[in-house]
Amino acid sequence: MENKQVNFSAPALMPVTLRENITQIMKHYFSNLKGEETQHIYDFFLEEVEEPLLTAVMRYTDNNQSEAARLLNISRGTLRSKLKKYGLL
Repeated sequence: MENKQVNFSAPALMPVTLRENITQIMKHYFSNLKGEETQHIYDFFLEEVEEPLLTAVMRYTDNNQSEAARLLNISRGTLRSKLKKYGLL
C-alpha cells in the first residue's frame, strides 16, 4: 500500500525546534493511519521536506545555484538533479 496523504495541520502551539516539529508531525502521521499499512516512510518524508527546502534555499540565494549548493553542502550537479526532479529548474 502506498503512503497515504496526511494533513499536517499545525497545532495551535508549535514546538520551537525543527526536531520537535518533525517529532510532532510524525506522531500526527502515525496516529492518523488508523490501522492502514504504510511503507517507505523514509523516502516519503524526505521528499516532503526536500522540495520546500530547495525552494527556500534557491529563493534565499536569488537562484544562485553555486551558492545554494554551498549552503546545502552538496555539489552543484547534485543540486541541479534535485531541482530537475521537483520541476524547479
